Amino acid sequence: MRHPHARTTRTIRTIRRRVAGALAAGLLCATGLAAPAVAAPVAPAGAPAAPALGDGLALTPPMGFNNWNSTHCRADFDETMVEGIADLFVEKGLKDAGYQYVNLDDCWALPSRDADGRLVPDPARFPHGIEAVADYVHAKGLKLGIYTSAGTKTCDTVGFPGALGHEYGDARQFADWGVDYLKYDNCNNSGVDARTRYTTMRDALRATGRPIVYSICEWGENKPWEWASDVGHLWRTTGDISDSWGSMLSILKQNLPLASHAGPGHWNDPDMLEVGNGGMTDTEYRSHFSLWSVMAAPLLIGTDLRKASPATLDILGNEEVIAVDQDPLGKQGTVVSSEGGRWVVAKEMKDGSRAVALFNESGAPQRVTTAARSVGLPDAPAYTLRDLWRHRTRNTAGTISATVPAHGTVLVRVAADRRWASYPPAVELGLEGGPLVEAGAPAALTTTVTDLGRTPAVRVSVSLTGPTGWTVAPASPTRTAALRTGRTLRTDWRVTAPRGTPTGSYDLTLRAVYRSPSGARVDSTLPLDVPVVVAPPPGTSYLGDLPWMSATNGWGPVERDTSNGESAAGDGHPITLNGAVYAKGLGVHAESSVAYYTGTACETVSAEVGVDDEKGARGTVAFAIWADGVEVASSGTLTNAVPARPLTADVTGARVVRLVVTDGGDGIDSDHADWADAELTC
Repeated sequence: MRHPHARTTRTIRTIRRRVAGALAAGLLCATGLAAPAVAAPVAPAGAPAAPALGDGLALTPPMGFNNWNSTHCRADFDETMVEGIADLFVEKGLKDAGYQYVNLDDCWALPSRDADGRLVPDPARFPHGIEAVADYVHAKGLKLGIYTSAGTKTCDTVGFPGALGHEYGDARQFADWGVDYLKYDNCNNSGVDARTRYTTMRDALRATGRPIVYSICEWGENKPWEWASDVGHLWRTTGDISDSWGSMLSILKQNLPLASHAGPGHWNDPDMLEVGNGGMTDTEYRSHFSLWSVMAAPLLIGTDLRKASPATLDILGNEEVIAVDQDPLGKQGTVVSSEGGRWVVAKEMKDGSRAVALFNESGAPQRVTTAARSVGLPDAPAYTLRDLWRHRTRNTAGTISATVPAHGTVLVRVAADRRWASYPPAVELGLEGGPLVEAGAPAALTTTVTDLGRTPAVRVSVSLTGPTGWTVAPASPTRTAALRTGRTLRTDWRVTAPRGTPTGSYDLTLRAVYRSPSGARVDSTLPLDVPVVVAPPPGTSYLGDLPWMSATNGWGPVERDTSNGESAAGDGHPITLNGAVYAKGLGVHAESSVAYYTGTACETVSAEVGVDDEKGARGTVAFAIWADGVEVASSGTLTNAVPARPLTADVTGARVVRLVVTDGGDGIDSDHADWADAELTC
C-alpha cells in the first residue's frame, strides 16, 4: 500500500530534481525560475556540448522486461501489471539473476499533450502516474524504463505523441519521473536524418543530469552500428522480432556479422526475447536464449511473467547462460563455421575460456563439432568442458561436439584448465543418418557412443527406449569394456512403431552409462526425435491436403489453402497472386521450409509461386524445391509486381522433399509467399 504522504513527497522531490537538473544544464538563472519552452527541438543556450559516451552505463548488456511482445497495447498493460512484474523479479529470483529494468513500451500516454506541451500518462492505465510506478520499482531495487519515438507520433495506430521537436522537454519529464532507460523508436519521423534525431535526444538526456540508458530503435535502417557508439548504449540491428522460429532465425543471421561493433557501453540489439510466448518449442526457446547470450545481446524478457511456466522461468533464470551474456569483457560471439545449418559460434570470455554454441538450424538432429584450437583456445593436454544447460563438467582432449536436436543448441564453456583430470571424460551420444519410421514396418537405427575425453570411459553400456507400444531391440552389442579417446561403440537397433501410429515426431531416449578411471559412475542421455511418416497415395495430390513432416515459418504458422495472413493460425485470405485467385495451395512467410515424405515413390512437384497481394506492393522472396538435401528447382527473386511463376521439379527417387522460401536478400518484412496449386505426383 502506498503511504498517504507519498504524493506530496514525490512532488517535492520532483521540484528539487527539476531545479537541480536545470541549473546543471544552464537552463535557469540562480536568482530566477524562468524555464525554456518545453518543446525545444535543439539544445537551449548554455547547454554543454555532449561528449562521446563514456558515462559508465550499460557496461554489460541491459537485462530486464518489456511488455510489448506479450501485451502490445491491450488493456492489461497497466500500472498493476508493471508493478506485478517488479514483484515477480524479486519473488522468482530474476533480480538476483541480473534482471533489473522494468520497461514500459508504447501506449502509456494519452494521445495528446497538455496545454503546456507536456506528456500525460493515461489515467486509466496509470492512475498514480509514471513517477509513482518508478518509486515502486525503485523500492524493489530495480529500475524503470519508458518508450517514445523519434517522430511526431509513436508507432501504435492510435498515434501517441512522439518526441520529435520535444526532445528536451520530454527528456526532462522522464528524468523528473525517475526513469532509468529510454527506448527511442523510429515511426513517423518526417524524413528527418536519423543520426540528427537520435543525437538530439542523446543531448537532451545528458542535459537532465540523470543517468539514463539510451536504446536506439531505428531497426538498423541506417546502420547505427557504424555511427551510434557515441550516441546510444544499444541500437537495434533489425526489424521487429516475432514469436516464430523463422523470425528468430532471420534476426540471428542479420546480427551475427556485426560482432566487431559491440562492446561495453555500446551493444548490438537484435530485439527483445520471445521466450515463453508460445510460438516456439522449449527447445527453440533455449536456442533463442543461448544465441542471444553468446551474441552479448540485451536480455529483455518479452513474456508476461504472471503466466510464465516453470520451463520458461528455468530458461530465463539460467545463471550460467546469463553469465555468458554478462561477461565483463564484452565480446560478442563470432561465427566459427555454419556449413549445412550446423553453426558454431564462439565468444571470448574475460577469464580466457570460450563460450561455444553448437546450434542446429535444420529440422533433423545433426552432429555439430569443432575443436578447442578453432574457437581460439591455446594448445593444452586437455580441457574442461562445462555444459551450461545440463550443468555438468567433463574433460575433453580438444574436440567440442554434440548431436544437437532439430532447432536445438548445446551451449558449453571450454577452458584450458589444469584441473581437467579431476573430471570424467566427455562422452558424445549420437545417431547415424536420419531415420524415418513407417508405422507397422521395422526401421533400422544405428546409435553411437564416442569418448571425447583425454581419459578412457570404462564399463560402457547403452540402451534405447521408445514410446509405449513401440518395439525397440538391439541387433548388435550394447556394451564394451572401455572406450579410449576418439573410439566409438556403434549399436544397431530395429525399431517398430505400431501400425496406425499417426504421422508426427516421437521421442526415443538413448542412454549411456559408464565409469571414469576413478570409478565414478556417469549417466548420460540424449533425446532422439524420430519422425513417423506415411507414404503419399499414388496419383496427383494437392500438397495442402497431405500431412507434412515439419514446417517452419517466418511469421505465424504455415496455412493450408489460404495466404499466410498474420501471426494467428487460420487468419489468412484467399491465395491471390497479381490479382489471380487460387483455391488450393500453401500460404507461407519467409523464412519458410515445409518438408514432405515422398518415400522414393514420387516424380514431380509443381506449383504457381509468387508474393501474395495481401501486403500490397511489399515483399521480395525466392522459392526453391529441395529433394534429399539437393536443390532441384528455384524461382529466382520475385516481387509483388511479378505474375505467378510456374515452378516444377523432378523429385524421382527422393525420400524427402522440401518447399523453401527465402527473403530475397532484403530481410523478411512483408514476405508473404504462396505455393498456389502446389501438387505432388507419385
